[in-house]
Amino acid sequence: MTSAQITAIIALLILVVDVVVRIIAIIVVPRNRRPTAGMAWLLAIFFIPYLGVLFFLLIGNPKLPKARRAKQAEVDRFIRESTHGVEQASDHSEWPDWFEGVVRLNRNLGAMPLIGHNSARLIGDYEASLDAMADAISRATRYVHVEFYIFSYDDTTARFFDALGDAVARGVEVRVLLDHIASRRSKGYRRTLRRLTGMGVEWRLMLPVLPFRGKYQRPDLRNHRKILVVDGEVAYMGSQNVIDRSYNKRGNIRRGLKWQELVAEVEGPIVSGLDAIFATDWYLETGEAPSREELIPFAQPPAEQNLDCQVVPSGPGYPNENNLKLFLALLYAAREKIIITSPYFVPDEAMLRAISGATQRGVHVELFVSEIGDQALVYHAQRSYYEALLRAGVRIYMYRAPFILHAKHFTIDDDVAVIGSSNMDIRSFELNMEVSLLVRGASFVREMRAVEDGYRRDSRELTLEEWMRQPLRSTVLDNLARLTSALQ
Repeated sequence: MTSAQITAIIALLILVVDVVVRIIAIIVVPRNRRPTAGMAWLLAIFFIPYLGVLFFLLIGNPKLPKARRAKQAEVDRFIRESTHGVEQASDHSEWPDWFEGVVRLNRNLGAMPLIGHNSARLIGDYEASLDAMADAISRATRYVHVEFYIFSYDDTTARFFDALGDAVARGVEVRVLLDHIASRRSKGYRRTLRRLTGMGVEWRLMLPVLPFRGKYQRPDLRNHRKILVVDGEVAYMGSQNVIDRSYNKRGNIRRGLKWQELVAEVEGPIVSGLDAIFATDWYLETGEAPSREELIPFAQPPAEQNLDCQVVPSGPGYPNENNLKLFLALLYAAREKIIITSPYFVPDEAMLRAISGATQRGVHVELFVSEIGDQALVYHAQRSYYEALLRAGVRIYMYRAPFILHAKHFTIDDDVAVIGSSNMDIRSFELNMEVSLLVRGASFVREMRAVEDGYRRDSRELTLEEWMRQPLRSTVLDNLARLTSALQ
């Protein structure tokens, strides 16, 4: 056989393989996937076939392993069956007419009940929230449960870590969960683990990517939750990680970037709901099944503020996009006002329609975002939606540099709000494990409105006229980033 014949056979084989791969891709890729995501993956595979197939094999599955999802379903089933009748919510006659349906939606998706008689206060000062959490830990007598996406020992967080060590020394059970990839990418990761071990803290990595130890899933499926529970009496949740405000990154320090966060301190029976999230995640990482007391006590004394609260977990361990469905339900329910704060705002088509539909029925809609970005791809993808939002009548406020507005919350009318770890982007809807807190209570919304008023004072409003003067290169970058955001 001549060299020319060998070359021809190899070329034919490559062509056959290429055609077979494309046919298989058309069958496999779109299945149970958003049309936009399916189309984006097919374009990647068709135009850059070998790299496209490689990336699809690495990050093409948006769900956690089947065994882990089965454990999550097992816990949810237990919570749902065991918490029937524990709601203790306020008088239903005071609810908006749509609120009961939203509560039922969350219950069906995430298993957690709506619980009444809670109190909450908001902490918007970065170091003050760390101090409040450290103070709560210093008063612990039974246990401390810590779960953070990024958990790092540095000068800013030293007091928090010292409080954990002191708690262990006086016999308090201290357990810590930290996301493997996010924390590993942070400066001082090894030092953080040594500090935890040296103090005698029980710690585990969340969603570890350790293939040689048999622990592996899609690498960019992450646990993005931020929760602290102390003695089942007080809990903290929101947007803030346990790390210096600059995230200890040289680029951030050089640019003078500082993160602006919002944390909710909650008391009352709903603390058990947040503790159940920790207990479930601890079970998923360790195999140590949570006790009934860890999952469903809801026995804390009533709090004076009497807020109705519901914990809404979400992520790739669930068959549905729990947070997205909650957000859409609220956007469609709003009658007067919607104020959204999201550092990474990359809505899907359904959310974009819900927001434009709200403005078209006369609802006042505001969006707070950062003037500058810390993640170029997401920043440009977010910008690609500004024109459509402005034309729909949304008022966009850009929080002034050098601050990165990292808080994640929104308010609906005068008595419903959501706060938590979830951004309004496809990553938070599909790939990250998140936790949101639905709150009904005019006093809490008033406090959040005061926070929003502060944002407005520290922001500048973006107008359509200003936006239309964007240079062509920015528009091209924004649109390219928008296309890549569909690769989920």
